[in-house]
Amino acid sequence: MKALILVGGFGTRLRPLTLSVPKPLVEFANKPMILHQIEALVKAGVTDIVLAVNYKPEVMASVLKNYEEKFGITIEFSIEKEPLGTAGPLALARKVLGKDESPFFVLNADVTCEYPFEKMRDFHVAHGNEGTILATKVEEPSKYGVIVTEANSTRIDRFVEKPVEYVGNRINAGIYIFNPSILDRIELRPTSIEKEIFPAMAADYQLHTFDLEGYWMDVGQPKDFLTGTCLYLSSLAKRSPEMLAPASEAYVHGGNVLVHPTARIGKGCKIGPNVTIGPNAVVGDGVCLQRCVLMEGTQVRDYAWVKNSIVGWNSSVGRWSRLDGVTVLGDDVQIADEIYVNGASVLPHKSIKANVCEPGIVM
Repeated sequence: MKALILVGGFGTRLRPLTLSVPKPLVEFANKPMILHQIEALVKAGVTDIVLAVNYKPEVMASVLKNYEEKFGITIEFSIEKEPLGTAGPLALARKVLGKDESPFFVLNADVTCEYPFEKMRDFHVAHGNEGTILATKVEEPSKYGVIVTEANSTRIDRFVEKPVEYVGNRINAGIYIFNPSILDRIELRPTSIEKEIFPAMAADYQLHTFDLEGYWMDVGQPKDFLTGTCLYLSSLAKRSPEMLAPASEAYVHGGNVLVHPTARIGKGCKIGPNVTIGPNAVVGDGVCLQRCVLMEGTQVRDYAWVKNSIVGWNSSVGRWSRLDGVTVLGDDVQIADEIYVNGASVLPHKSIKANVCEPGIVM
């Protein structure tokens, strides 16, 4: 089987993190975002993966070479000279996606969930039609495009954009599986799969929906990255609790704490709920961490408090300092002692020596 991962451009929504690392390689729960997807695809029998990108970062090529060797798969880039929307990249990657009659997955690189690729594949093969959309149920469907199915069926009847009256609560989760015949519907030009291709497939009775169980999140911007981390850690607590720090650890408060084995934690800390601590991170004494992410090589000095924030690689937070309000520190940012930072996006290699009370970009 094959898969196309829609990576897109420079990951501007996730800056300042993506100023240093291409978006697919930013660690989500201590593992590059794209690696979560590749592992799940390989489990479902995928051997050929295409990354649809607007540019080819060299650093990504070398990392993906390692993944090719590790999993025994082929990964190649499909580079768009102009943005091709959500359907055009399928036409551009036709050589791989259409090379045999097996179906292929298409997924958005920003989506995290429990990736039910195996169940989805079996469901798709069983109904025998051209496409299957993974759907997630939401509480407020009026904000989204809603999928409406035929009565007592998974076959999609139509799509309703931001419905005023209730027609259903299933929305497109950004993960699909298609038969190669879909490629005959798509020209090599900027095309929207949601607005141009899916309605035509539904009109031909060729499109089904498969319900996602569990969490779903687009983690392409910092506040959603933090929410997605919370959802992932809660899921991990149910599926693989042994991967989390045990509640018996004196520093764990409220659970869902993921600590890399090489990280060091001082005395008298309160960590949790929903905290990820990366490789070689150093947490001082009396530190309080809640709903936050510490990337590789970070230092949080004694008695600091980090909440609702992402501390980028090799950054340090001074003694008695406090980060809150979806603060994001880029690579190698130094926060001085006794500093308050609220909702700031701090670009790489900056030193902060005065309080930042209002949300904004620190350049």
